[in-house]
Amino acid sequence: METYLLKRVPLFSKLSEDDLQRIRKLCVTQHYNKDQIIFIEEEAGNTLFLIQKGRVKVSRTTDDGREVILSILQHGDFFGELSLIDGKARSASVTAIEDSEVLILRRADFLRLLEEYPQISISLMKELAGRIRKSDTQIKSLSLQDAMGRVASSLILLAEDQGRTNKDEVVIPRIPLQQDLANMAGTSRETISRVFRQLQEEKWIQRTGRRVTILNYSQFKKRFS
Repeated sequence: METYLLKRVPLFSKLSEDDLQRIRKLCVTQHYNKDQIIFIEEEAGNTLFLIQKGRVKVSRTTDDGREVILSILQHGDFFGELSLIDGKARSASVTAIEDSEVLILRRADFLRLLEEYPQISISLMKELAGRIRKSDTQIKSLSLQDAMGRVASSLILLAEDQGRTNKDEVVIPRIPLQQDLANMAGTSRETISRVFRQLQEEKWIQRTGRRVTILNYSQFKKRFS
């Protein structure tokens, strides 16, 4: 049974091939089509999801019905872990933003793995700490920055998660659709278009379709972080 995809998940990257084989046998493969809801906020959850192919968005809905995107996850990422740890309802909704394939691990199996493999617990804590830091950055951006700052901060988050570095340039191969990016930045599609034009005119970014290159990334982060 193939395990090379499972090896790309940070939780399991340090395990042996035999251990990976064992974990793979505990997982069930599930496919989701683009725009298909995987689970919704507040529903009961007893499974962990490991992304093998595709991308998903993690979002919450405000009291007035607006969607706020918390993160975009791709192959090698995982989600659904909070409900497994505390046994409570899902804290957010997750939707496939392109055709995706995931491995599903039941709560009882996951908790048993945490007991048997301490390195998984350590990796999980590191991943959760990283997500908390990103959330803090996003909250600060939404509350303190203007529209350009919020959009630029969203690009920085995408660059940190998905970017490919070439010297001091970072390429984001496929930025989210305009509405999704607006939901990340807490703004409108029209504002996204305006800010992107301004960032291009000021030579901060180059854009070709959905491919965005952040020029002089260290200065970009210093300016907008």
